[in-house]
Amino acid sequence: MTDSYQGASASFSLPLYLLLPMLSAIMAITPLTIDMYLPAMSAIAQSFNASVIEVQQSLSVYLAGYALGMLTFGPMADRVGRRPLVLIGLSGFMLATLGLALANDLSTFMVLRFVQAVLGSAATVVIPGYVKEIYGDNTAKGMSYVGLIMMIAPLAAPTIGSLILGLGRWQLIFYVLTVYALILLLLVALKLHMPSDAAKGERSQQSMLRNYAVVFSRPGVKPYLCSGLLCSLAFFSYLTASPFVYMEVFGLSEHTFALLFALNVAALAMANLVNSRIVVKHGSRKMLALATASGTVAAFALVLINFLSLPYWCTVAVLMPLLGSMGIMSVNSDAIVLMKFKQETGTATAVIGTLRFGVGALAGPILALFYTGTAMPFCTLMAVAVVLVGVCQLFTFPGTLSPKASH
Repeated sequence: MTDSYQGASASFSLPLYLLLPMLSAIMAITPLTIDMYLPAMSAIAQSFNASVIEVQQSLSVYLAGYALGMLTFGPMADRVGRRPLVLIGLSGFMLATLGLALANDLSTFMVLRFVQAVLGSAATVVIPGYVKEIYGDNTAKGMSYVGLIMMIAPLAAPTIGSLILGLGRWQLIFYVLTVYALILLLLVALKLHMPSDAAKGERSQQSMLRNYAVVFSRPGVKPYLCSGLLCSLAFFSYLTASPFVYMEVFGLSEHTFALLFALNVAALAMANLVNSRIVVKHGSRKMLALATASGTVAAFALVLINFLSLPYWCTVAVLMPLLGSMGIMSVNSDAIVLMKFKQETGTATAVIGTLRFGVGALAGPILALFYTGTAMPFCTLMAVAVVLVGVCQLFTFPGTLSPKASH
């Protein structure tokens, strides 16, 4: 398999070592916007004479706006091109973020939070399409690099928010995000010029609904789309349950929890790095199959460890390879889906993102339904999700482990 992006790199306006970080930085506005203001929720509540519970609803408002925006702008990107949406998205996001810093009441804050999410999605929904354009058959390699940034950003964002909050009022967090968006907007306007931006003849001329019909009806898409959704369910199960499991079930301190959470994020980042190095040789389908096998072993080990009530370090030891395996599973399932489309990559990205948010949101209610005061519901849900990813792959045979079946 050849690195198709190497031959095309001469037509890019920036070298890859600058282009990919810029695209990743655009993608990172979502986790930064979600997590940077978390330490300031109490301050925001006091400023608006509201409760913290009321301010917390702004997170749900943002997720709803982001999902709606992706559904709208994904197909639009396939019709009008990616560059206009990045420019519109970053401009709108910047203005809405500035408005959040100037908001005088909670109602205005909520409305602007929704607008911020909708417009921000216009910029981020096109990034996987750009990555596919750069890496071609090796899209999973590029998505692994972007995934590294997407994992580092939510880990660092609360700390950054806390540091900013220590320098001034909560509004400063949104001023910083405004400047961040402005810098990205200037970089995009001056430096982001991709071949697809000028290739108007290759864009989809179909309606939004028709594009969605194409994505859902394309042969071979559903098993990999379901694999990604199940990975999302497992990830959100971990994010939802990990504070309770570590601090309540195992009785660990907040500091220890933060350290273990960072180790798990490091495992995810390392898995993405490893995937980026070897997926070109082995192909996304084989990497997905191997990661599913290793993830299944780790998931069953996690269930057994907690069934036997073994010490917490045993859970930590198996969570790292489990999360690493799921990281590889997620990246490669997404890459396989994207590789099946040429003119509908924006729509495919919107489908992936929206469904993942929706399925991931089910993790909390499912865990609450089966609450036992132990780690078993969390372990069992993750194990079931990983096993079902393997079941999805049964529908892709023959050739799952064939080196030639790379997409």
